[in-house]
Amino acid sequence: MVGDTSMHSLDTVKTRQQGFAHHIKYKNMIPAYLTIFREEGFFRGLYGGYTPAILGLFPLTAAFFGTYEYTKRKLIGDYGMNETISYFIAGVLGDLALSVFYVPSELLKTRLQLQGKHNNLYTKGSGYNYRGLIHAVSSISKTEGLGTFAFGYKETLFRDLPFSALQFAFYEKFRQLAIYYNHKDSDLPVWLELATGAAAGGLAGTLTTPLDVIKTRIQTATGPSSHEFTPLVPKNSFDKFLHKSSTYNALASIYKNEGILGAFSGVGPRFIWTGIQSSIMLLLYQVSLKKLDVIMGSGLQA
Repeated sequence: MVGDTSMHSLDTVKTRQQGFAHHIKYKNMIPAYLTIFREEGFFRGLYGGYTPAILGLFPLTAAFFGTYEYTKRKLIGDYGMNETISYFIAGVLGDLALSVFYVPSELLKTRLQLQGKHNNLYTKGSGYNYRGLIHAVSSISKTEGLGTFAFGYKETLFRDLPFSALQFAFYEKFRQLAIYYNHKDSDLPVWLELATGAAAGGLAGTLTTPLDVIKTRIQTATGPSSHEFTPLVPKNSFDKFLHKSSTYNALASIYKNEGILGAFSGVGPRFIWTGIQSSIMLLLYQVSLKKLDVIMGSGLQA
């Protein structure tokens, strides 16, 4: 919650860059941030979609870390599996557990971020005009159906499974290196805990940006035709196999129409957001584990 709250405004900039890819005013991160702040304000503009994001965090974070810690310890402690592979698998399973709560929350957050405030003159191209969270839930249910809350479910998994797997594999390895650098003392100073988390989150976020772009485009679609993509023409049997995937179609269409830069739109704010958010979250994660270890005396420290 602390990590997401601190970085939500940058996530809004990223969503605008991905959702309004052809708007020049959102092209560069800092000018886009200042433009949204000037035109729409801090809370209604930069912090649009904050409520569904925070409400969704409580169940999804509990689901993720419960699954991640259990799986990691089981694979390493009981089955003697390679640590890096164990971290990777634990990250994937953790993300599968949270996805049930995350996807509806993310859809609402993304749409409200793209729209901004109600009757927003600056985002008419978003295609919707919700008065707030409750109205958004009601309107989507009535006009688009409950199935809309699962829009982008597959694409969210395609983004978040590799992101979480990479993030925690990087984090555990970077932390091991940091402990070695710290004279093999696992009680790392705060700056080193922040640095390992930021490096892991930023790197994983950068590598998964194209999948994040696809997820944003699909979840902000407003009708049956608005999330259809014009894919590249398949040239061989492998292309024909990939051609059946909507994710591949979306990525191919973005690449064809916008180039590699289109696939990586919003990479700047995503890199900063995932880096700082991860550093804060993982620092508090380690602090919590240590405190619980002292309170419960059950060897909880990672």
